[in-house]
Amino acid sequence: MMKSLSYLLCLTVLVLSACSGNNQKTFSEEELSLIPKPTELKLKEGSFNFTKETGFVLEGENQRDIAELLSAKFEAAAGWELKIFEEKPEANFIQFKENKELNDEAYKLNVNDKRIVIEAASYSGFVYALETVRQLLPLEIESEEKISDINWQIPQIEISDEPRFEWRGLMLDVSRHFFEKEYIFKTIDRLAFLKMNTLHLHLVDDQGWRIEIKKYPKLTEVGGFRVDQEHKHWDARSENKPGDEATYGGFYTQEDIKEIVAYAGKHGIDVIPEIEMPAHVTSAIAAYPELSCTGKPVAVPSGGLWPITDIYCAGKDETFEFLENVLLEVMELFPAKYIHVGGDEATKTEWEKCDDCQRRIKEEGLADVEELQSYFIRRMENFLSSHDRILIGWDEILEGGLAPGATVMSWRGTKGGWEASEQGHDVIMTPGSHVYFNFYQGDFDTEPMAFSGFTPLTKVYEFDPVVDSMSVAQKKHVLGGQANLWSEFIDSPELSEYMLFPRLAALSEVLWIPEEDKDWADFSRRMQVMFKRFDLMGINYATSAYSVTAQSEVDANSGAIEIALNTEFPDAEIRYTLNDKNLNASSAVYTEPIQLDTSSLLRAAVFENGKPKGDTLVKNFHFHKAVGKEVTYKPMYHDSYTGVGENTTVNVIRATKNFHDGQWLGWLGEDVETTVDLGELTKIENLKVGAMENQGSGIYFPVKVTAFASKDGENYTKIGEVSRDFKINGAIGLKDFEINFEPQEGRFVKLKVDVYKGLPGKGRAWLFLDEIIVE
Repeated sequence: MMKSLSYLLCLTVLVLSACSGNNQKTFSEEELSLIPKPTELKLKEGSFNFTKETGFVLEGENQRDIAELLSAKFEAAAGWELKIFEEKPEANFIQFKENKELNDEAYKLNVNDKRIVIEAASYSGFVYALETVRQLLPLEIESEEKISDINWQIPQIEISDEPRFEWRGLMLDVSRHFFEKEYIFKTIDRLAFLKMNTLHLHLVDDQGWRIEIKKYPKLTEVGGFRVDQEHKHWDARSENKPGDEATYGGFYTQEDIKEIVAYAGKHGIDVIPEIEMPAHVTSAIAAYPELSCTGKPVAVPSGGLWPITDIYCAGKDETFEFLENVLLEVMELFPAKYIHVGGDEATKTEWEKCDDCQRRIKEEGLADVEELQSYFIRRMENFLSSHDRILIGWDEILEGGLAPGATVMSWRGTKGGWEASEQGHDVIMTPGSHVYFNFYQGDFDTEPMAFSGFTPLTKVYEFDPVVDSMSVAQKKHVLGGQANLWSEFIDSPELSEYMLFPRLAALSEVLWIPEEDKDWADFSRRMQVMFKRFDLMGINYATSAYSVTAQSEVDANSGAIEIALNTEFPDAEIRYTLNDKNLNASSAVYTEPIQLDTSSLLRAAVFENGKPKGDTLVKNFHFHKAVGKEVTYKPMYHDSYTGVGENTTVNVIRATKNFHDGQWLGWLGEDVETTVDLGELTKIENLKVGAMENQGSGIYFPVKVTAFASKDGENYTKIGEVSRDFKINGAIGLKDFEINFEPQEGRFVKLKVDVYKGLPGKGRAWLFLDEIIVE
């Protein structure tokens, strides 16, 4: 009888799902993949089980929006919504409790088998707590379609969490390429998911004005569109003329902006507008030419523009009247306390010639046009301050003197942020070295076209907005950090996502957790689990961190090379093949450096569960007659680009499109003469020298390569030459300049490489060389 009663009791428990019996699961820490990692976490045995009857216990109406964020996920993935209880039940609920003793964005999360209790001091704190709950749930919570047979459980856990920095941001450039508001909504969702709190919209630049200003309709009618040259490389587009048919572009209406701001607010995110001044405003001057010093009509450019000389006239009062009217409408749309005004990269040649600007300099007692820019920014800062807003500018606003209430966004490294903080100003660190997401994140040869910097996932994770040399007082002025995604080469939401993820996840963690808690190995483990969640979220993320890289060294005595393979994620399974063998799950596992002494083709990739991850590395190692031989250079290469030393050009290892890869020798504006001593008389009939072109970075192919041979090192005979006429080329290019000649004997081979000298007013061209191949 007792046995039967026990059976009935257990059956009742299972039906009601109200006890911790068979329906409970105990989690391990390895199963948790929270990003960013919580400050404090205590995992306990057992779980909380979500059911159709689970609901929220709220303290105020404003918390309904937060509850909806999670409820919407359940509605899509499970087919039921989480209830809102008018009265607190005995179990199976999520309770929001305001706790004013916590810091502004902090939260506490306490989960047992009966309830989830969230404590926070602010709206944002509750959002972050619920995003943590979301990440604790099975991956399938991200599905847009109903999934059956899922136990919607999270572990019993105690979390006490808060961010290290108050500014955790992303800048989207919607000027160079326009993105519809639906993509902005998606981005806001994902920022909230990662506990980021700021979306900075770069709404104005030379190539497009993207926000409706009712007082000045031409800003979008004219400035919002440009001639469609999207089929050409950004830096190879022709100059447009006023009146040319302009069909590419778009803008956000004021109603669109209101929707974006409201949607962001629901997710705990501030939207910061950037209205550029005094430069990066050709789109505005195309609409209203009188705003410039010359008044000359111009067209909205379709691509790269440098130098930027069509800027607002700082001598005309009409300029400031215009900008104040624009900002009044902007402030009505954006409730955040910050307004970004740019302030960068202004070429002031027109100011130097302009009577109005020179009069302004004299009347205001300014020293020069640099101080005139300071006057410009100070005047705009006074206007914004009078409306209880704080001006943000790029670090160029330091030049000529900083406006008293300004906040500096430091992009040219951290130096500007350091200087501003020393002067008592708040700073936001966004250095190109670590958080410019328009830079490459993997192999330049296989990644989508990007700016030629290199910011892999590991580099983002190394970022710290605080500089060690800062004083205690300076450190208090560091608000946080931000990623910037400039969109010159980014023309679709899919490519934008690819450049943002997973790097945005790494940034979210380093801006959230204490510096001493960073752990790349642990983050790598969690990131690889997070990829599966990203799959269900429909994010087109990059797998570049899985890609294999090869680093090689030449043995000076034997001429053999040793190749070390690596990938960003530790303990990854790398498999490789040589020559004509197929690369697959049965290929050799890489365990130690590979030795080569003959020409070979290497393929390598990371494998997971028998399938390749990331791009496959393909490297051709070609042994030729100059490998390991003595090389001399006249003049010597530049101190900034020294490769691996003098044998860089005879070490078998070919350089990549990344001119920082350590395999390039560089010369600035100089013809180069390089001589290889083959050590003995050698039959030769072909010469090649590898070069790079990256015009955007000032690197140009040589215009001529001339080859000479000698038996004694004193008497040289010309054996051939190859010339190349200059061509505009927006893409990064690699080229072997090849010279064929009649077979002959020689010990010394000399190459004279002529640098391109056709850059009037733009400085000198760089010449980059890698391998000198002698056959």
